[in-house]
Amino acid sequence: GFVRLLLLRTLYTMLNTRCRWWVGLILGICLLAGHVVAEEIDQAQLEDNEQAQAEGREEEEPVVSHIVEAADEVELQSGDGDVDTTGRCASDITHFCAEVKPGEGRLGKCLTNQKNEEEKGNVDGRKLTDDCKEELRNFKVEQRTNVNFDVKLATSCKADSEKYCNDATLYPEPGAVLTCLREVEEKLTESCKTAVLTTKVESAKDYGLDAMLHELCEDDAKVLCEGVEPGEGKVQECLRKKRVSLSWDCQEELFRKEVEDAGNLQLNTVLTRVCTGDKKKFCKDVKPGMGNAKQCLEEHRNEPDFSADCKAKFEEMMARRATDFRLDAKLREQCRDDIESICGYEKDSLDSTAGYDGRVIECLQDYREELTGESCKSQVHVLTKRAAEDIRFDRPLADACYDDRKRLCENVAPGSARVLRCLQDSREQLSYECRATLFDQEVRLAEDIDFKFPMKKACTKEIKTFCKDVPHGHARIITCLQEHDEDDQMSPECKAEVKRDEIREAEDYRLNYRLNKACDNEIDELCPDVCSPFQGQACGGTVIACLKEKQENITSEDCKKELFKTEVKETKDFRNDAVLKEACEDDVNQFCADISPGEGKVHDCLASHKEELSPKCREAEQKLNEIQSSNVLLRPGFKACSEEMAVYCKTIKPGKGRMFRCLQNNLGKVDFSSQCREQVEKKQARMAGNWKMDFGVAKNCKEDTKKMCSEKLGVGHGKGAVLKCLVEHHAQITDGNCATEVSRAVRMALWQYRKGSAMTAACDEDAATCQPPSGKTLKSVGVVGRCLSKKVAEDQKLTPGCKSIVSIAAPKDSKQLFDGTLAGLSVLEKITSLEKSVGMKGTLVETKGGSSMVTLTGWIALASIGALIVVIVGGIYWLYRKYTGKDRPYTLVVKGGDV
Repeated sequence: GFVRLLLLRTLYTMLNTRCRWWVGLILGICLLAGHVVAEEIDQAQLEDNEQAQAEGREEEEPVVSHIVEAADEVELQSGDGDVDTTGRCASDITHFCAEVKPGEGRLGKCLTNQKNEEEKGNVDGRKLTDDCKEELRNFKVEQRTNVNFDVKLATSCKADSEKYCNDATLYPEPGAVLTCLREVEEKLTESCKTAVLTTKVESAKDYGLDAMLHELCEDDAKVLCEGVEPGEGKVQECLRKKRVSLSWDCQEELFRKEVEDAGNLQLNTVLTRVCTGDKKKFCKDVKPGMGNAKQCLEEHRNEPDFSADCKAKFEEMMARRATDFRLDAKLREQCRDDIESICGYEKDSLDSTAGYDGRVIECLQDYREELTGESCKSQVHVLTKRAAEDIRFDRPLADACYDDRKRLCENVAPGSARVLRCLQDSREQLSYECRATLFDQEVRLAEDIDFKFPMKKACTKEIKTFCKDVPHGHARIITCLQEHDEDDQMSPECKAEVKRDEIREAEDYRLNYRLNKACDNEIDELCPDVCSPFQGQACGGTVIACLKEKQENITSEDCKKELFKTEVKETKDFRNDAVLKEACEDDVNQFCADISPGEGKVHDCLASHKEELSPKCREAEQKLNEIQSSNVLLRPGFKACSEEMAVYCKTIKPGKGRMFRCLQNNLGKVDFSSQCREQVEKKQARMAGNWKMDFGVAKNCKEDTKKMCSEKLGVGHGKGAVLKCLVEHHAQITDGNCATEVSRAVRMALWQYRKGSAMTAACDEDAATCQPPSGKTLKSVGVVGRCLSKKVAEDQKLTPGCKSIVSIAAPKDSKQLFDGTLAGLSVLEKITSLEKSVGMKGTLVETKGGSSMVTLTGWIALASIGALIVVIVGGIYWLYRKYTGKDRPYTLVVKGGDV
């Protein structure tokens, strides 16, 4: 062709201008005509050849096919693009395809259908001869090397080939156009897509019908899969099992084929063979493609009547799919943009053969909150749920714990999170790599109840009962179950799972999803060096302890809220405080072994053995008590005060001791329950013995305590040493808030007086002289407090220490009234002195019942009565004028001038 063009060009240069014009026109027409002829098939000759084949004769003249320009022109097989009727299939064609017209692959299709039915076991009697099977395979193998061999395929895909598979996009390789069309299958027209799918189904059964796979893997197949007959995907299955021994080119092409077939169940010959019945039973209405049938089977694989063979093979496929996102057609399509933008580095680090560590999938899981596509988020959720249930579908964990699993969990069957649970229970025996990878996975699983398979299964009823309106995600349902973990309606199985999760969650803030998210900034600012987030294991509750110690510096309301929830769990069950649990483990075993955890019972038990506790445990319990002092809701026993708080304190915001003060102020109410009163009195006793148990005093008196009572710090806890010191130095307290809080603390101690109490011991002798009202005792609320206050007001004799305590206990307004009473007594003394100086025998005034009551006598009494009458008459006259209208105000208006 090049020589012809060169000769024509030489001739063209020798002609004059007019001749050149005519010659150019004629050459152009000829070239165009040649181009058109090259594209088309000689239909007349094709029909003659088809007729000859139908009559059992050789083709008369070859027919050239160049329908798809991007592929080379070829001569059609047997002159009509079909199996030769005069070859080794002649008798089989006569027997099985007598009514089929030869040409354009029709006989090949007929013989293929017969072969498929025989493989399914649906044929009795005569079957295809081995010679014909070989002839048929050779025909198809050659056909797939060039799209123009298949007239029907080339005609259906001509336009699509020109659009997507032009010369610039193709590699010079066998079957290049068909390979290209398969890669853009979703963009093809329906007729082309159908034709291409047919070729994919055939090549899935026989690797020889994929031209590139056949060319690059034929040598490997001969050596590694000798004796394996083509068909039913057996050669491909053999090659995959021996992947590590394959040549690099074969590995690449085998993986390309695997990715290409991932979206359609019928392209997986193994699954098609063993799962056909299950597909008909569970997924008969599922639209093929995009992994839809696979997803349906996956969702039903745990059904009782799902076949064991299909389940086993299907889970093998799932484990394989977990190694590389490219093998998951649905994930690949729905997360295309997010993979590029968020996990592009991981994607680009993959080579052209199959991945092995699931790095892109792991990236998508780690950055799930940042994914932009909702369908991608949903699919990643499915992946994480899948991995949480079966370690085989979590490639990084399966690889990291391979040896540990064989050593510790060899007899544990996969599925239902059994292997994961086994590894968790054997945590201390795991290798570092396995333990670190397991911890990372636990952090991911903390986000949703769907990822906690045992808990979700055990709590199905409880989720419907307690959390039916709670949306999934962000650990909301997990939190809901934790809030009801001591409810009577919760089954023992669910309660055990929730408790187990709570205890594990306490070991590291990252395992508490909501706390981790809400307090992320606070942890960075307040506790940056407490525990490295990169050490690959739990921090032992140290970060949570740090947040509790510095919670006054926390500004985020969400963080405060989540930290409070954590503190509530810790106060109910000592095991939910990892630091305290470790510090008190021996003490609990020694003193509280028979106490069931929950409802704060173990904490109460430890408190009853306070003097016997180890220093570490005593210190840990002390810190917990200090935290509890700020809010009665952190005292499980105060659940008995729910009604009182709802009635008397509904407008009070919990925290900073406010709710407890409200309860104290209403303690004397008639309908205050005895159960709640008992809790208030217990807390008051603790507060009276230890200044740090009183939130107001502990918060406001730190500086004054250091200044005046430093020698009392650290000693005398439970004996009120610091509070006694603050009372003794009350006049020297510089902080007004501290003075107020000390006054309140003393007042409440008197109000709930108990003989021998550390703070009020100085008043025991005086309190013994008090006569309680009928039906009450000295222990009744307010009895001793009122009695001692009255004694002070009436200037009755009290011991110096008690009088000082009562004086300090008086609130500011009461103190002013007390000072006013003292001023009144001074006036009375002046009047008595005046009477004596003028020689009056009768008394003008007389005090009765102490200094709080004055009786007027003589002319003073008469003057007082007269003054009272004047006031009453004046008031009546004013009211008369007011309501008769005679004293109504009016406005005088004077008009002057003009408008």
